[in-house]
Amino acid sequence: MEFFDSHCHLDDERFDEDRDKLIAEIKKADITKFVSAGYSVEGSIKGVALSKTYDYIYTTCGISPNDIPQNEEELWKDIEIIRDLVKENIKDKKIVAIGEIGLDYYWEKDLQRKELQRQVFIKQIEMANALNLPIVIHTREAVMDTLDILKKYTVNKKGVFHCCPLNRELVKEALKLGFYISFAGPITFKNSKNANEIIEIVPNDKILIETDSPYLAPEPVRGTRNDPRNVKYIAQKIAEVKRVTLEDVAKMTYENAKEIFGMK
Repeated sequence: MEFFDSHCHLDDERFDEDRDKLIAEIKKADITKFVSAGYSVEGSIKGVALSKTYDYIYTTCGISPNDIPQNEEELWKDIEIIRDLVKENIKDKKIVAIGEIGLDYYWEKDLQRKELQRQVFIKQIEMANALNLPIVIHTREAVMDTLDILKKYTVNKKGVFHCCPLNRELVKEALKLGFYISFAGPITFKNSKNANEIIEIVPNDKILIETDSPYLAPEPVRGTRNDPRNVKYIAQKIAEVKRVTLEDVAKMTYENAKEIFGMK
């Protein structure tokens, strides 16, 4: 049985002391492919480096809404750096998407900065289309604006709602638009009210699993430093809700990840 963690952050400083050792242990634990996702210029560069070092690690490149520089001139330069980074390395087929990108209004209350988030999201959708790549979407407290943008600006290769919020309308609309839904640790939390309903909404051919590590460790290891080995807990939760085997979930999510990330 093999698992595919479709979204983690192995470049994070919390892995600095034991990264190489941990990566070896992850592979031995049957997590045979994983995406170390970019979220800034620095994170994207580190992700590309990891993907070049390990044949079973892939990466994404992009600027997340929480990593937009305060200086707008610096921001647009960063967008160009991301574009050049992808162009220079796309031939290796280890950069599988533009991301994570999107909208996050949880921390941002300033209207001008929210508008800037929207502009950056659109710009990176256009980048993904130009580079013939899917996108990986981060959205929090911004469901309507996220959907409005995706309906107005066609995403040619579609993509993934990573760590998808457990919002039934978001999930239904995302599926109508052709996007994949990626579940993370929150579906296992004891206080997760509608996880089962949302899992049942998503068809088997549109489900992905992820850890978003080092964040959001699932039950029963909640509160610890998360890592891709814990993706099995997310898969087990889905298996229970859909009344299938763990092996069924491992296989379907593995194939789905390969499909959306162009590995077939």
